[in-house]
Amino acid sequence: MGLLDGKVAIITGAGGGIGRGHALLFAKEGAKVVVNDLGGARDGTGQGTTAAEQVVAEIKAAGGQAAPSYDDVSERAGADNLIQVALKAFGQLDVLVNNAGILRDKTLLKMEDAMWDLVVKVHLRGTFLCTQAAARAMVERAKGGRIINTTSVSGLLGNFGQANYSAAKAGIYGLTRTAHLELHQKHRITVNALAPVALTRLTEDLPMMKAMPNAKDFLAPESIAPIALFLASDLAAEISGAIVGVQGKQVNVYKMEVTPGVTPRADSWSPAELKERWGEIEGRK
Repeated sequence: MGLLDGKVAIITGAGGGIGRGHALLFAKEGAKVVVNDLGGARDGTGQGTTAAEQVVAEIKAAGGQAAPSYDDVSERAGADNLIQVALKAFGQLDVLVNNAGILRDKTLLKMEDAMWDLVVKVHLRGTFLCTQAAARAMVERAKGGRIINTTSVSGLLGNFGQANYSAAKAGIYGLTRTAHLELHQKHRITVNALAPVALTRLTEDLPMMKAMPNAKDFLAPESIAPIALFLASDLAAEISGAIVGVQGKQVNVYKMEVTPGVTPRADSWSPAELKERWGEIEGRK
């Protein structure tokens, strides 16, 4: 018995890297998998069917069941059709993993509008559209479900040269938290997010990756899949709203920190007192 026997899962951006790792492991654990990938370059240009079809072929060769999707998840029609691919091929939808993404890195002062717009569209709008479409299908079926989004350390902590990507990933954090509040208790749909660090075609030329001589082994994209599998399974039925960091074998949970807070000595704050007591406000004194 696999952890996902009888389940149907959609994984976006599953033609390579982290998404491919998810797809192969989910299928190994019994899920019928819709492998979605637009087949373009990492900057979002171009498209093709090869990436998705190759992963589908791998799954079938190993005895699993899979269907390809080449839909553009950043468009309403693409997100809606993606759900229909799962329903037509396998009759239901239990799990959605929002993993599709692109990069167009540039420092803030040099970033062009198109770089900002497309990265935010694919990551944040794509996650919203697919989450909404999948949740509607899950609510209609009334058997709960699992939604796993993909945020990033860049979105949670920031990263030089990635204002567009960081903003989109921070938006996914907020979307995950809100979707959890709206879907978990009422509809038994868990909504969590992964914040993975892995060596993929999107990250291979980032300075942090180049600085790690053993990144290929330590940060293999397949290392993220077991945590996604756990969140997709019935073992995680009560876990929702979590932002789970994964770096190699290390797993952690990101939480918003709020300091105890202080009040002014008089009736209201003055700039001078704010300056004087900033260490207290930060929680350092």
